[in-house]
Amino acid sequence: MNDLSTTLNAIEAILEQAGKEIILPAFYSSMQSSTKADGSIVTETDLACQQFIQDELECLDKSIAFLGEEMTEAEQLACLQHSEGRYWCLDPLDGTSNFIAHFPCFAISLALIEHGIVQLACIHDPVRKETFTAIHGQGACLNGAPISTSHNDQLQHAVGFVDFKRLAPPLATQFITRPCYRSQRNIGSCALEWAWLAAGRGHFIIHGSEKIWDFSAGSLIASESGCVVSSFDKVSLFPCTTLSTSVLAACNPSTHASLKLQLSKLNY
Repeated sequence: MNDLSTTLNAIEAILEQAGKEIILPAFYSSMQSSTKADGSIVTETDLACQQFIQDELECLDKSIAFLGEEMTEAEQLACLQHSEGRYWCLDPLDGTSNFIAHFPCFAISLALIEHGIVQLACIHDPVRKETFTAIHGQGACLNGAPISTSHNDQLQHAVGFVDFKRLAPPLATQFITRPCYRSQRNIGSCALEWAWLAAGRGHFIIHGSEKIWDFSAGSLIASESGCVVSSFDKVSLFPCTTLSTSVLAACNPSTHASLKLQLSKLNY
């Protein structure tokens, strides 16, 4: 494999092509969907996009393993546990429910993980033609220009991305009835919430259960933009040995610490 910058340029082109040639034409036409065993929705577009990107990644480097959302759980766990140190982690269409409802908030999310650490990441929003990228230790970019997260350090003035549906009922009730923040949003695409946090379009993320393909790329982009990222139990998201975990991210240490304090009061 070439250096990470060259590789990142290549995967940017792959994701942008997938968005333009596979996702957008389907979005502007009728589409068929089905329900998976876990209750989530899958479309022909999810499957086609994953297959296209997987084939292109194999052309880049066949030695790197592949973990995609539309694989079976057994295949995903096998990759996670036996990837010999390097694997791609892909969500081919994050925000499928939005996509089906013709709500224009969805993205492709791809990360390269090596020895438990995310080395590079790319999130492509085909509707807005925005591509968010990061290389470990080299900062984050939007369409090639450096980005940094918000400087807001007052939780009471913060707007956060909170998915109440995936929080434990006592925690969700607390955040709804006694909010410690100004306002909350949930746009139905984890990848875009991570990307927008990195770009300063929000101040924190609280999500009770995200899959590794939901947060692998976004967590690096957010971290490289200046965000503080962890799980609910205050540990780093990587190395990651499970398919899902809670996520807590904030635009700065002060906001992150305030959110951790709120969680600790409720024993989370």
